[in-house]
Amino acid sequence: MPMILCIGAGQSTSAMIEYLNDYNQNNQFELVVADHERSVAEAKIPEGSSAQAIALDIFDAQAMETWVGKSMMVISMVPARFHEVVLRYCLQFKVHFLSASYVTDEISALSKEIEEAGILVLKECGLDPGIDHMSAMKELDEIKAKGGQLHAFETFTGGLLAPSKLENPWEYKFTWNPRNVVLAGQGVVKFLQEGRYKFIPYQRLFNRTEVIYIPDYGYFEGYANRDSLKYLNVYQLQGIKTLYRGTLRRVGFCKAWNVFVQLGATDDTYQMEGVGQMTHRQFINSFLSYNPDDSVELKLAHYLSISLEAEIMYKLKWLGLFSDELVGLEAGSPAQILEHILRKKWTLLANEKDMVVMWHRFVYDLEGQRKTHHSYMVVEGKNATQTAISDTVGLPLGIVARMLFEGKINLRGLHRPILPEIYAPVLAELQAHGVTFVRTEV
Repeated sequence: MPMILCIGAGQSTSAMIEYLNDYNQNNQFELVVADHERSVAEAKIPEGSSAQAIALDIFDAQAMETWVGKSMMVISMVPARFHEVVLRYCLQFKVHFLSASYVTDEISALSKEIEEAGILVLKECGLDPGIDHMSAMKELDEIKAKGGQLHAFETFTGGLLAPSKLENPWEYKFTWNPRNVVLAGQGVVKFLQEGRYKFIPYQRLFNRTEVIYIPDYGYFEGYANRDSLKYLNVYQLQGIKTLYRGTLRRVGFCKAWNVFVQLGATDDTYQMEGVGQMTHRQFINSFLSYNPDDSVELKLAHYLSISLEAEIMYKLKWLGLFSDELVGLEAGSPAQILEHILRKKWTLLANEKDMVVMWHRFVYDLEGQRKTHHSYMVVEGKNATQTAISDTVGLPLGIVARMLFEGKINLRGLHRPILPEIYAPVLAELQAHGVTFVRTEV
């Protein structure tokens, strides 16, 4: 019997596993969910399911050869830096490979081997990257088919907290990998604006934001992602004047987050001393000048050139950053310590919901006229377990896995979901699951 092997059972896998389990009611294939801890995999399998949960260490060659060797496809949900490890076993046994993570230089270097193996390696098939590619390419292809000439394309996505009555001045909690949130934007940001190359250094990134309005949901702010320029080739947009990819947050988030950037609290390049006895307050104070007469709050307000009553100071106080609570780590970099502190207030409660917002802007010339339209999607989760992130990351992978199993995808080689063969049926089925786009003319 064919086997579909999912390696990694993190939060983003719930909807995918449920989708494949529901599809497999007649046991057409074996569904195996693997994680380093078997209990983690077991927790993702629906009650009464025929799916199997196993413990699997991707660095155990014998175990990987056994399980990958029996599979027809592998859905890799391990941390991004480990995908190459899993892929090499797929190459060895000529097994299809699906993932939501970015195509890296290391993966690209394996393109020839992938083609020679005659398998499909589909990367960037989640939310962002993933649904952003598919929804954008659908619009871009339609514009080109009508004879339109693209002038500008902007796209933003955010994993956010759904509107709630609970006090939270940030209007934000972690809805996906907290480490990625803390380290977001590091490096140099590159994009194209009105025909000119633009670059934003990390220390200026959260001061350079765009304001975006989503009907019925209000205003958001967006900051630029690292390298938009590589999508000139991916989307075949050579000659376009503006190309900008970004991340969405609630208005006011970026200015407050910039405090951590300016302090150096998001630095992940060194280990701090004295962490075991460090309090939240001492963590913040460690980045400020010494003054025995001034409070930490006063020194920070002076450093930021704001008043003690400023909204930013309230946001920081709400997080407990001025408290004498112990951090709770024995060691860590500034970024690791900050993440640990933030988890205490930014972890979803059982009755809280997350929300995914995606927005595209297209500007193009058609029949001598300049035209603009927007396309947006908003998905709310059901609770802290059945999240919008899980739906939007996992469902595209589940749908593609089903199509590949049914022989409805004939592509081979290394791909992103930017071809109609993939994006058209996936977007159509996502719509049936409530992942829909609304188009507005401007």
